[in-house]
Amino acid sequence: MQTPPKPDADTLAAAAKAAGTKGPPPVHLWNPPFCGDLDIRIARDGTWFYLGTPIGRAPLVKLFSSILKREGDDYFLVTPVEKVGITVDDAPLLATDFDVSGQGQAQTLTFTTKTEDTATLGPDHPLRVERDPVSGEPAPYILVRSNLWALIDRKSFYRLVDLGCHEVHDGHKWFGIWSSGQFFPVIPSSELP
Repeated sequence: MQTPPKPDADTLAAAAKAAGTKGPPPVHLWNPPFCGDLDIRIARDGTWFYLGTPIGRAPLVKLFSSILKREGDDYFLVTPVEKVGITVDDAPLLATDFDVSGQGQAQTLTFTTKTEDTATLGPDHPLRVERDPVSGEPAPYILVRSNLWALIDRKSFYRLVDLGCHEVHDGHKWFGIWSSGQFFPVIPSSELP
């Protein structure tokens, strides 16, 4: 019996392109056998690396991001016939901007990632904020799709802070953001200067 060749970036790109010709690839339906790890890494700033070198072609990065899948704490690139492990430093996606419609409790925030995914902050795409245990610095994330989170970049987070307000949440006063009729707490008001 002949062993199938080990996948590489070129074979994955070709398979992803073929699978995604009619909209986003249905990676949630694919459960191919694990074929090993591939030397692809997504840095915290959203830069993709292959064999230690940044992937400079934005369309290729966008294509790879369309076949990303998370299982537990592990990340994979999947096609209908193969699954390879990759390394993700923080979040697999990076939100680089957002649009605002409306104001106050009626506002809606729609984020765009570096790979051109969009997600409207709301019940299906919640916000989570983690804080560094040493520095206390916040790291905000939005759920984009299928258990894939995007780190919100610094400039966008500063813009979010400008839209924030104080509300009572779970019996305590919090500073947070309204979107899609829901309040998303960021930090307890008592912890602000």
